Amino acid sequence: MNLVNASLTRTDPMGAAGPTMRAMEIGQHLIAAVLTLIGVIRAIGDGTPVPAAVVAGLAILAWHTAGTILPSRARSRQIVVWWLVGFALIWVASVAVSAEFVWIAFLLWLLAGHLLPVPWGLLFSGLVLAVVIVAPVLHHGTTSYANVFGPLIGGIFAFGISRGYLQLLRDAAERERLLASLTRAQREMADLQDELALVQRESGAVAERTRISRDIHDTIAQALSSIRLLAHAGANRTEDVDAARTLEQVETLAGDSLADVRRIVAALAPAELEDNALAAALRRMLDRAEDETGLRTELHVDEALPALSTEVEVALLRTAQSALANVRLHADASRVVMSLIDSGSTVRLDLIDDGAGFDVHAWEQGMEPGPEASSYGLRFMRARLRELGGGLDIESSPGEGTAISVHLPIHHITTTQASGSEPTAEETP
Repeated sequence: MNLVNASLTRTDPMGAAGPTMRAMEIGQHLIAAVLTLIGVIRAIGDGTPVPAAVVAGLAILAWHTAGTILPSRARSRQIVVWWLVGFALIWVASVAVSAEFVWIAFLLWLLAGHLLPVPWGLLFSGLVLAVVIVAPVLHHGTTSYANVFGPLIGGIFAFGISRGYLQLLRDAAERERLLASLTRAQREMADLQDELALVQRESGAVAERTRISRDIHDTIAQALSSIRLLAHAGANRTEDVDAARTLEQVETLAGDSLADVRRIVAALAPAELEDNALAAALRRMLDRAEDETGLRTELHVDEALPALSTEVEVALLRTAQSALANVRLHADASRVVMSLIDSGSTVRLDLIDDGAGFDVHAWEQGMEPGPEASSYGLRFMRARLRELGGGLDIESSPGEGTAISVHLPIHHITTTQASGSEPTAEETP
């Protein structure tokens, strides 16, 4: 990026109009060379000493060439302004040598159009026009309407073309940004749909395993428990030795079968939630985070929290795992507080960290605050919770940590009372 085209490159950082910009750069070089050559030839023809005319022309070309060769740095705006001011001063000195060098004013108007803000560009162009109008008077003692209105119209045209081209570059760059944003959103949506499909399959498998385990519990397990109780009672009442031995065998076989059924039911239930111990599963997850990363963690569980359905417990556990993974990977936090709270008809899981935080508004608008994995995780959590009638609330700002609040409707576990029979301690696998 050179000085002369610094503002064009900043306007078009994605190269949306690269070929057009290169064409304008080449055209600008040709304009500078042609106008300078015309000025030198006309100045010599007007009686200006050849050395003076040639030196003036070479000074103009050298300064313009330096601007197209020197690279632009971080403070390019100030450097460009001073370069343009220097170019104008060299041009004024050349005009002092011969009024024929006023032709270079068209190049100055083009440069002012894309190198300066509009107010300063208009002021600069006005000063250049004043020099163009005054130069013939100082050299020849007179001027004409053509010397006034010709440069005026040409200056307006040159400045307008430059500003219009700059706006075209901005529009092209904006279209490229919108296209890139749309493409990124489509990729994110496709990834999210794939992830949702995978989790839906996993959730369906968990739900089916849970249903089967409950069906086994409510039917086979209860029947085996009843057979064992009846065999035990019959063996105690009969005086027939053979019958008592058979009933004892039946009792033993029923007990062994009941143990096998309990093992099967336990294997079908989600591994993290054995005995519906959601709080214990959350505690183990936080303990692992402490051991592996050094995070200081706290867990607060509402003692009044009622029994939750397996579906709700699994959703809360998976959401907590995803949220804690984001904290470990992206937040750079030192402390995490997790709370499981009874909120009447809903259960709420809050997770607060003291990490880097992010701009929630920008995230809601689709502008990624950070690594794409974190953005996908949050959107996935919200989508999964909405499917269960819940939601996800996020409070965060850069440098002030993040608070995530999950809420789901409470579904009480269906017990054996629903099937019309009274369970006993032995009937619960």
